[in-house]
Amino acid sequence: MSTIPSTASSATTSSSPVPALHQPLLRLTDLGDLRLPNRVVMAPATRARAADADLVPTEMHVAYYGQRAGAGLIITEGTWVSERAVGFVNVPGVYSERQVRAWRRVTDVVHALGGRIVLQLWHTGAASHPDHLGGRLPGGPSAVNPYERSFTPSGFKDTVTPRAMPLAEIKTTIADFGAASENARRAGFDGVEVHALGPFLIPQFLNPRLNRRTDAYGGDRARRRRLLFDIIDAVAAPWDGRGVGVRLSPYWTSGAAEDSEASAASGASVASVASGGCFTADEATLADYDELVARLNDHPVDYLHLLGRRLSAPDATRDATPDATPSTAPDIAAIARYRRLFDGPLIANLGFDRASGNAVVEAGIADAVSFATHFIANPDLVTRFALGRELATGDPATYYTGGAAGYVDYPVSDW
Repeated sequence: MSTIPSTASSATTSSSPVPALHQPLLRLTDLGDLRLPNRVVMAPATRARAADADLVPTEMHVAYYGQRAGAGLIITEGTWVSERAVGFVNVPGVYSERQVRAWRRVTDVVHALGGRIVLQLWHTGAASHPDHLGGRLPGGPSAVNPYERSFTPSGFKDTVTPRAMPLAEIKTTIADFGAASENARRAGFDGVEVHALGPFLIPQFLNPRLNRRTDAYGGDRARRRRLLFDIIDAVAAPWDGRGVGVRLSPYWTSGAAEDSEASAASGASVASVASGGCFTADEATLADYDELVARLNDHPVDYLHLLGRRLSAPDATRDATPDATPSTAPDIAAIARYRRLFDGPLIANLGFDRASGNAVVEAGIADAVSFATHFIANPDLVTRFALGRELATGDPATYYTGGAAGYVDYPVSDW
């Protein structure tokens, strides 16, 4: 077991300055052809502020991302690739011209402030709900209920048994990802990241409990992986040979009894808890991901963004995203397992603070570290790390409520 410091208190109580040049997190690095001035990455965090009926980013999005332009890299909240992808209330899309124009305002401001920003592309699949889809059933790999919960306009609701997506719909979905990637390029983003974690569309296809297909997209490990690889190739195409980011969660669990608190944070249903959950981090699952991560080397992937495994009981601070478990102590061995398999840069995520982030980079286990909750409450997180300042704590009650409170009103540190 690693001895890297991992307690949240080391980030929130330290007031002694640490020289910037001595912090690995504050060194230059490259992710593909992106040169980052530091290795402090802003992780995707769903904030439900796109209250427009057409899911268009607002001026608050411009302010929110602009305030955090000091990150080495901003990865946006997961963003819908089409109307069929929607599965969470008030999340913006990138499939319409209005959305593209609005995102251009975001990227222009971030770039004017010296930042770099990539767009995360998201599809919820069977974890959606008819309330998001005009009463239509969501599509998934097979007609198997994932027993999750979907945040609808009238609150959280249990998922239903989805439709099994026909091959034509799978091809359309792959094309949707490709079109969304082209829209991100036109909107001025520096790249895109494929959302392939949690209980959503791509992990559903990877999961033999949910994917019972016998065609080209199911039946064995290789065919269950095909959707992800086809999406990666389609998403990379608009970028003229550049690769894309991929975010994975090999250790994800939904509803397992021993992880019920994490399940509550992610919206897993009581039925899923009772049944042991469709998503489990058993050795068979990890072996599947071992092969998958090694195969990423054969595709245009510029970096792997890895959600780790929780070691200790969660604290009061939770990652503000439906596709992340609570923020806790990092499991360094869980990150190292996949570092050995992927040839490119790796971003580590889940439970890191300044001390453990510096240590995991110094050890060569990660090239960068992403932070969600710390960036929510600390728009000047990189400055606070550089000067050894205390970190503010966010208010989870405001994560999905809409409005400016808890979104764009967190102050920077002062003397």
